[in-house]
Amino acid sequence: MTPHRSAHTLILATIGMLTTIPVHSAGITLESPAGGWRNSSKENSSFMQDVTYPAVRVNVRNTQQAGSLIRGRIAKTPKDGKPLTLVINGSAMPQRVDADGSFARPYAFPAGSNSIEVRGNNGERQRTQYYEAYSGRSRPHVRVTLSWDSDGSDLDLHLVTPAGEHIYFGNRQATDGTALDVDVTTGYGPEIIASPSQMRGTYLVYVNYYGAGGDRDDELTTAQVAIVTDEGTPREKQQLFRVPLRKPGELTLIRAFQYP
Repeated sequence: MTPHRSAHTLILATIGMLTTIPVHSAGITLESPAGGWRNSSKENSSFMQDVTYPAVRVNVRNTQQAGSLIRGRIAKTPKDGKPLTLVINGSAMPQRVDADGSFARPYAFPAGSNSIEVRGNNGERQRTQYYEAYSGRSRPHVRVTLSWDSDGSDLDLHLVTPAGEHIYFGNRQATDGTALDVDVTTGYGPEIIASPSQMRGTYLVYVNYYGAGGDRDDELTTAQVAIVTDEGTPREKQQLFRVPLRKPGELTLIRAFQYP
């Protein structure tokens, strides 16, 4: 019997194997992650990105595995240069687009069900959902995401752990595995700090308004910080904060929170 074809992901399953075809809809192609079931027990789940300053674009390593990668393409590249909106498990963040319409970003997906949606600025929308079956995969127990609403500006995310370790662009990884994925220096973000540690105690989240280009130092920039703990579990908690920043040099304490 010929399988029915639709605009959704077509899944061809055989014993012990799953093959997926990228999802195409409304001008957006989402190549990875593909919908369906995956066991990434043999994959490297690192979500850190190489940084070349100024960090204008995402620098995804050629060895990046599909289990920790979001990759796709939009048919009509936004002429205004504004980013797409990427929504991962209910948390929205900007996603820059290259000149050829492609986009990519590593991401530390937790075990269990994950939803990914990409939204264009002209109503384009694409969504997929997949299930990560590898229960032993390192789970981000704390994830902090910083994004902001202006291009040509540089905001930096800082996290101080209960052990006193300070994670930021100058110290991207702590001894317990807590890490900053990339230092975006040209606007919008996002910057993500994720921690597989279950260290108990008080975490401090700061945002530093590092600077803006040209004559924009006096322009208001609004930072958005999302804090997610125990993602993908019944204990999951999400907090969202929006803070206006008015001048370069401001270091603002966004939140002090206890884990667990």
